[in-house]
Amino acid sequence: MSAGTIIVIVVILLLVAAVAAGASMLLRRRAGTRGLHGAEYDRLADEVGPRKAQAEFAKRRQRVDGLGLKSLSDERRAAYTGQWNVAQEQFIDNPAQSVRAAAAMIAAVTADRGYDVTNHEQLLTDLSVYHGRYLDGYRHARKVAARTGQATTEDMRRALLSYRALLFDLLESPGYVRQEPDRAPAVPAQATGQRPGQQVTQGRHWKTKRQEEGAGGVPAARS
Repeated sequence: MSAGTIIVIVVILLLVAAVAAGASMLLRRRAGTRGLHGAEYDRLADEVGPRKAQAEFAKRRQRVDGLGLKSLSDERRAAYTGQWNVAQEQFIDNPAQSVRAAAAMIAAVTADRGYDVTNHEQLLTDLSVYHGRYLDGYRHARKVAARTGQATTEDMRRALLSYRALLFDLLESPGYVRQEPDRAPAVPAQATGQRPGQQVTQGRHWKTKRQEEGAGGVPAARS
């Protein structure tokens, strides 16, 4: 084999490797985009195509980054977590009030973080940038909260779980593990030194009253 042929083969192999690396990077980037934006990105990509969807989310991110969002202090996280624990325990005796309290907490936390809460549709668009994977559940929860008089206890339980997922994502609570609606709550690795997000799966209603629980970590309402 001549030296010229070897050089050509090497060049071809290098080009193939470069193309493969570029494709792999693009796939990872798209996977990261889907992981961050969830169904929000998939829905838009189906409507306008992946390239335009990425451009739209880039525009949304530019707007959101211009809002001057701030992380909450540990004290504020702890305060909201305490409010959440009260609202969640209230589900046993008054599911509707528990769901309404959870909805109010979402409104309070988004405002506290610096989101513009004066226009709800714009707020949903802004939340899609960093919390998009929870928006489908949040939309459903809002519908349930608007009709608590007609909603079943199971509907309200799922709404509370959806509110919880978005709430602790907004709080950026270290150590919080989101629970799927039909899975039991995870047990924290450490029994002491719990961080605010971990406390949501603790307490007497998750330990001494498991017979009163529904699936998924929210106590079942009393009949």
